[in-house]
Amino acid sequence: MTLQVGSILEGTVVNITNFGAFVEVGGKTGLVHISEISNAYIKDIKKHLKEQDKVKVKVIGVDDNGRMSLSIRQVPADKVSQKPVEIDWDKEKRKTSSLSFEDMMSKFTKESEEKMQDLKRGQDSKRKGGYSKR
Repeated sequence: MTLQVGSILEGTVVNITNFGAFVEVGGKTGLVHISEISNAYIKDIKKHLKEQDKVKVKVIGVDDNGRMSLSIRQVPADKVSQKPVEIDWDKEKRKTSSLSFEDMMSKFTKESEEKMQDLKRGQDSKRKGGYSKR
C-alpha cells in the first residue's frame, strides 16, 4: 500500500473533531478536513461520519513531518462504494397519520405565514439600509 499523493485508499475513521476527521490508512493516520468531506456545506461533521466508518480517501498531500492530508470528496464516484440509506417508512407514516387533514392544513398555513413574514421583514430591512434618493 503506497501512501503517495494521488493514491486512493480505504481507511477507517478513528477520531472526529469539529474541523475534520482523522482516518487511519495503512498504519498511519491522516486528516480529512471538514471542507474535504463533501462538495456540499457541512455544519456538523458527525451527521456524515462516525468513528469506525470505512471510507475511501485520496491522499492530497504529505508534509515534511509525514502528516497526510486526505480527501473524501475528491475520490471519483466510481471508486466510492455507496452504502444504502435506511429509511423507517413506518415512522414517517406515524408522523403524518396522527394528524387529520384539517390539522395538517392549518399547520402548513401557519408555517407559510411565518415564513412570509420573515421574508417581508428581510426585504424591508434591505430597503431601509439602502441608498436614499436626493
